[in-house]
Amino acid sequence: MARMSADERRELVLRVAGTHFAEGGLDGTSTEDIARAAGISQPYLFRLFSTKRALFTASCERVFARIEAVFREAADGVTGEQALTAMGGAYVELIHDRELVLHMQQAFVACRDPEVRAATRAGFARLHGVVTTLSGADPETVRQFFATGMLLNVVAAMDLLDPTVPVEPWAQSLVPPS
Repeated sequence: MARMSADERRELVLRVAGTHFAEGGLDGTSTEDIARAAGISQPYLFRLFSTKRALFTASCERVFARIEAVFREAADGVTGEQALTAMGGAYVELIHDRELVLHMQQAFVACRDPEVRAATRAGFARLHGVVTTLSGADPETVRQFFATGMLLNVVAAMDLLDPTVPVEPWAQSLVPPS
């Protein structure tokens, strides 16, 4: 097996950590479990990321960066309402990745910690700026876009998007059309 560079190992650790943090959050996730799953020692994990909090915030930043990339790709070549519609549609597809959604929810839960709160605010601020810039929409329209997105996060977190499970009557108006 080829040796990984520190950057490649760091990326592997972030992928593994994302899976673990989506499930257990900041407090319920063991760095020992992350290190084991990544095939490294816990001391090496802490050479890559100085603290568990630093690993968590870096992992959260990856979530926001992925969403930003999806928004940018979706809105490429369109503006205004078309850009909002394209970004919204792309987000509906993206949230089928429950790990991403749960990880984002864990970031919001961990906002009691000042460092996590600062990183989460920065990530959300970047998304807000991207949506505003790419769409040119007014503040109320952008607010509604994000409000809908947050509702979709809850829908996805409750696993209401699973096509193999009939949607309960109370949830039918919440689930976007396929």
